[in-house]
Amino acid sequence: MAYDREGYAPWSLTRKAGVQSATVDGDIKVPQYIQPVLDTGFVDEKGDWKGSKSSEEQFHTFGLDEAVPNGSTILVPQASGTIWPLDMTGFSDVMFAIKPSRGGDYRTVAVMGPDDFSFANLNPVVPAITLKGNGGVVGAFNNLLLDSAESLTADAWTIFNITEVLKNQKLLQLQITNDSGGSSNIETAFLRIV
Repeated sequence: MAYDREGYAPWSLTRKAGVQSATVDGDIKVPQYIQPVLDTGFVDEKGDWKGSKSSEEQFHTFGLDEAVPNGSTILVPQASGTIWPLDMTGFSDVMFAIKPSRGGDYRTVAVMGPDDFSFANLNPVVPAITLKGNGGVVGAFNNLLLDSAESLTADAWTIFNITEVLKNQKLLQLQITNDSGGSSNIETAFLRIV
């Protein structure tokens, strides 16, 4: 049980009368209770408040590309989306959902976003270039996400969980290639996870 210890002030009448005060207890009292703690962020070295991120609960940044010809590519998310380009700062995973109107193969590559946005304080960046990294392994850079083909069902959402490889990536876009054999409408959406 936690408690406050009191002592006599050096100038008090009690002290003047010769009564000594033990302001520090000889025993160390350890509080034996549970107290919930809510961590909502921190103050950085500049004194600015930085709130903690939390996983998103709903898909967002819905996009629709209509009549994408076979062999053609699109970049998502699009400028019309609620979050564009996708900023993964503070997030480790991203769920990517795709719903084509034509079943067949679709290729996905993680690329750098547009050059009219700053990457932290760097501008311009090379737009739509394949993102590369070493994944914490010593050696040459590898593509962070380069999926050659996924067979998708028409008019149904397919959801992919991209884990860790795009963690904290700024200006993120995905380049999707329609390899289904014909023209297709392609819907997309995103959900970020801490």
